[in-house]
Amino acid sequence: MKVIRTAAFGGPEVLTFEDIADPTPGAGEVVVDIKAAGLNPSDVYMLTGVYLVVPDLPFTPGYDAAGVVSALGDGVGGLNVGDRVIVGAPLSLDDSRKDLGITGCFAEKVVRRAADLSKLPDNTSFAQGAAIGVPYATAHYGLFGRGGGKAGETVFIHGASGAVGTAAIQLAKRAGMQVIGSAGTAQGLDLVRELGADLAVNHREDGYIDEVRKASNGGPQLILEMLANENLATDLDLIPKFGRIVIIGARAETTINPRAIMMKDADVRGLVLFNASREDREAIMDDLVAGLADGSLSPIIGTEMPLADTAAAYTKVMEPGAHGKIALIP
Repeated sequence: MKVIRTAAFGGPEVLTFEDIADPTPGAGEVVVDIKAAGLNPSDVYMLTGVYLVVPDLPFTPGYDAAGVVSALGDGVGGLNVGDRVIVGAPLSLDDSRKDLGITGCFAEKVVRRAADLSKLPDNTSFAQGAAIGVPYATAHYGLFGRGGGKAGETVFIHGASGAVGTAAIQLAKRAGMQVIGSAGTAQGLDLVRELGADLAVNHREDGYIDEVRKASNGGPQLILEMLANENLATDLDLIPKFGRIVIIGARAETTINPRAIMMKDADVRGLVLFNASREDREAIMDDLVAGLADGSLSPIIGTEMPLADTAAAYTKVMEPGAHGKIALIP
């Protein structure tokens, strides 16, 4: 089968497109023929070798995918050959492996434990299914598990046009929240509005924070922050007393005044999806699959690229002006 491989840590230039033997399932495992794989910024970070998860070399990257079950190992129940499935990180994690069992999806086939798979509803494309495991689960965990968001509150999604941001808009509106989202391009702002945000603001223009403050009657109760190294100090100024900030992304260090947290009794909360309990991850995936099935959730696919072009996709996913999910097609 064709796979993306790397024998060294570094940038996109270390990725190669190779042929390796097809995998076979062990007990409790299945082989999935991948129809689409989802690229996340965390895949880029893992490739550097300084991420939370550092796989043994060589390895095939990729957390997220969707495809069709093609082979079953011994003892697998509840799945059949031909089933459409979501391959994602959020269910069980294999602590015995340095890669936690979350690599290998940038390939034509992947082996996963049956317990790690969710059924992909028939009304959802494979590319959309490849956007669920990390982006939608992260948005869900950020909004509700870490952020405590509830109906009637206002959430400001600071960077709302990317894969996690678009997921968060849909999930927040579904939960009855007022949603304000920011983006940095006209296309991104249009997308934020189309997804139902009550207000879209351009975070590259002066005065956008004043717009957010006015629309939220003094500041949003919850902020989901995608680039904390640039925006955390601004967020702390924006939130009202007892406000919450959930940090979903950061690319460098930053400096803040702790008094900004103290004076508002504010909460600044980090988020790593792998830290959620298995029970929480299973509940999140169950809710996401239900949302796909009833049509209340519909992942936005901004770009589809051939698997062979993964190195170029690694560069694209880190560029400003995010617009939905990048899907790699074997």
